[in-house]
Amino acid sequence: MSDTAPQEATPPRWAAPSLIALIFLNQLGFGIVVPLLPFYGKSFNAPAWLIALIFSAFSVGTFFGEPFWGRLSDKYGRKPLLISTICGNCVCYFALAFAPSAWMAVLIRLLGGLSSGNGSVVQGYLADVTKPEKRTRVMSWMSASWNVGLIVGPTLGGIFAKPSLGPVGFQLPLFIASALFATSAVCIALFIRESRQRDRTNTFRPNRWAAFGMAVRDPVIGRLFLLTFMVGFAFTGIESIFGLWTQARYGWGPRDVGVAFAFVGVASAITQMTATGPLSERFGQGRMLAVGMAITMICIGLQPLSTGGPMTIALMTLSAIGQSVAWPNVSAMISQTAEPHRQGQILGLNNAMGAAARVCGPFCAGLSFSEITINGPYIQGALVVAPAIFLALSAGRRAEAKRAHMEALGVSPQNQPQVMGH
Repeated sequence: MSDTAPQEATPPRWAAPSLIALIFLNQLGFGIVVPLLPFYGKSFNAPAWLIALIFSAFSVGTFFGEPFWGRLSDKYGRKPLLISTICGNCVCYFALAFAPSAWMAVLIRLLGGLSSGNGSVVQGYLADVTKPEKRTRVMSWMSASWNVGLIVGPTLGGIFAKPSLGPVGFQLPLFIASALFATSAVCIALFIRESRQRDRTNTFRPNRWAAFGMAVRDPVIGRLFLLTFMVGFAFTGIESIFGLWTQARYGWGPRDVGVAFAFVGVASAITQMTATGPLSERFGQGRMLAVGMAITMICIGLQPLSTGGPMTIALMTLSAIGQSVAWPNVSAMISQTAEPHRQGQILGLNNAMGAAARVCGPFCAGLSFSEITINGPYIQGALVVAPAIFLALSAGRRAEAKRAHMEALGVSPQNQPQVMGH
C-alpha cells in the first residue's frame, strides 16, 4: 500500500457531533426559505405549476451534484468539497433575493441545487468516522439536526417575510439564510478535520451511469434506491403544495405554515435523537424502515379527511415521526453495503434518486392540485408509498443474509472508520 492510501486510525469522539452541529446552520437557512417558496412564487403572479418548478429546480441541480461531489470526496477528501459547496449555496441564496422574475428564480434555484448536492459528502464523512453498527444512530442525529433547523427556520422565515410587499418582501429571510451558509463554511474551514487522506491507490472509479448500473443490480442497494425515489416522490410533492393546500382549506398564510413545520421539526428531532437508533439496533434496520413507511402511508392517506388545522398538524406530525424512524436506516444500510472507497459515490447516487423524486413529485402534485382536486397530492402520495413497505422488508432480509454469509466465511466488515488526517 502506498503512503497516499487511506490508513486506519481511531477518529476523535467529537468528529461526527462537530460536523452535525455545523450542518445544522445549513438546514436552518434551508428551513427559513423552503416554507416560503409557494408564497414567494405567488409574489411573481406565477401559476401553481411554475411555483412547483421553482421548488423542484433545486432538486434538478441536486440530482447532478450529489454523485459528482460524492465521487470527488471519495478521491480528494470530504472537507474541501463541503466548504466549496456550502459557499455556492451562500451565493445562490443571496442572488435569489434579487431575482427579477419567476423564471430567473428557477435558474438560481437550479444552480443552488447543484451547489447543495453535498448530502453524500456529509454522509460519507459520518460513515468514515463511525463504526458500522452505530451508523443508524449517527445518521439519525444528523437528520435530527436538520429537523431542528426546520423548527427554528420556518418560524424565522414567517416572522421576517412580508408577502404584501411582493418579491422584495422576501429579501430579509434570504439574506439571513445566505449568512448562515457563510458562517457554516467558515467554521468548517477552521474547526473540522479531514476524515480521509487523498486516495491514489484506487484507479477504478466508474462514472455515474456505470456506477448506477452496478448499484441497482445489488439486491440491497437497488431496492433502497427505488424506495428512496418512491417515498421522496410522495413526500416532497405534498411538502411543495402544502402552503397552497392549507391556504385553500383554512386560509393559512406564511406564519401559519411556519408554525405547522415547527411542530413537524420538534417531533422529528425528538424521535431521531431518542428512538431511531435504539429501535433499529434492537429490531433491525429493514423492519424499522418498513414500520416508518407504514406510518407515513396511513397519515398521508388520512390527510384529505382532516377536519381542521389541529388535525392536519397532528397527521403531519405523525407522518414526520414515521419518516424519522425510517430514513436514517437507508443511508446506514447503504454505507454498510457499499465498498469503502465508493461510499460517497453510492450515497450520492441514492441522494440523486431522492433529488429526481423531488423534481417529479412537486410537478405531479402541482398538476393534480390544479387540474384534479386539491387533495390529489395526498391520494397519489399514499398510493406510491404503499409498495415501499415491501421494498424495505425485502432489503432488510437481503442485508441480514449478506452479513450472515460474510460472518460464516469469516470475513470482517469492510466499512471501518478511516483515517482522521490533517
